[in-house]
Amino acid sequence: MDNTKKLEETFRTQLDLIGEDVDRQGLTDTPLRAAKSIQFLTRGYKDDPDAIVKSALFNEDYDQMVIVKDIELYSLCEHHMLPFFGKAHIAYIPDGKIVGLSKIPRIIDAFARRLQVQERLTKQIRDCLTENLKPQGVAVVIEARHMCMQMRGVEKQNSKTTTSAFHGAFLNQETRMEFINLISAKLD
Repeated sequence: MDNTKKLEETFRTQLDLIGEDVDRQGLTDTPLRAAKSIQFLTRGYKDDPDAIVKSALFNEDYDQMVIVKDIELYSLCEHHMLPFFGKAHIAYIPDGKIVGLSKIPRIIDAFARRLQVQERLTKQIRDCLTENLKPQGVAVVIEARHMCMQMRGVEKQNSKTTTSAFHGAFLNQETRMEFINLISAKLD
């Protein structure tokens, strides 16, 4: 039995256990849809973030900050399997190599599309860029809303969680503040 079929049976059992009639019209295809949905939402397990970076490394004599900000991200909290979503802001200072800009959101997705905690996600992105680019520094800030805090538990609708991870040149307060100011600014 393949994974989709196994997941479909699991979702069918869950619906039955919560008291639903899995054979009623609105639910007959729900177990299969839910199985496909969870596979899509956790597709990051099939991605290799290191390979993503290595597929687009270029030699370039540029040594100033590169920032990609407001990158949307979607993940599932590993504690409740409820969504959390928000924005990531990424910067690095090259040391002879740059990465194709589209690879940065792909790295985020590779890690975010797994069962996660925001703190680990932030560090994984930083470490992936640090190890593969060997830059002068890397900065990652993630701002997210967690459905496990908004829909259940404390039910705080306006809460946001911000995490950060810095490496190299971004451990310097002046460089870090330049990054924070640039991601906070509206430059449009």
